[in-house]
Amino acid sequence: MVVDATATSAQSSHVSDSTVIVRTRVPVRRLRRAERILHRLGLTAADAVNLLLAQIEIRQGLPFEVRMPPRPLLSAEAQASAWTEAFGAY
Repeated sequence: MVVDATATSAQSSHVSDSTVIVRTRVPVRRLRRAERILHRLGLTAADAVNLLLAQIEIRQGLPFEVRMPPRPLLSAEAQASAWTEAFGAY
């Protein structure tokens, strides 16, 4: 991701706060799909990024949980083997 910190409100007279240009690489297919959804919501990709950054600022973190996916459940046979291995035969 690239942030152009030289773009300020002096370059765009209709913006009251200083702004920067953020450039990032995303897969084209992901962007197109997201843009279709955002269009139905009346938003642009830039609006969505700005909303995400605002939520990060407000929450002091991501507005969703980031974690590893849960491990798959063991089959009954695998559970029995793990039990026997750990505690011996019943």
